[in-house]
Amino acid sequence: MVDRVYTADIPRLKKALVKLKDEFSAFDSGTGWTKVRIEPLLKHAEALEELLNSPGFPDNSARLRGIVVMFHSDIVYLRENVKALEKTLASMKRKK
Repeated sequence: MVDRVYTADIPRLKKALVKLKDEFSAFDSGTGWTKVRIEPLLKHAEALEELLNSPGFPDNSARLRGIVVMFHSDIVYLRENVKALEKTLASMKRKK
């Protein structure tokens, strides 16, 4: 279960962050969203993906139980940040 959900969500979120990075770079907002939010989130997603694919990642359910809670909070964190960045970008596009 954990494998399918996270191996699908993390790459999807990474792809969304890369797209957002490209789109934000077209705006000179003065905020520096790319450096302030997107790049750190991208690094976090990449680290999670690397961990999931590492040979040392637990494969038995007893050891996975504690990790699932932590990975879930990471996924929620990434999803919420992507949503907020998408809203910010939409607002910037409307103003332009």
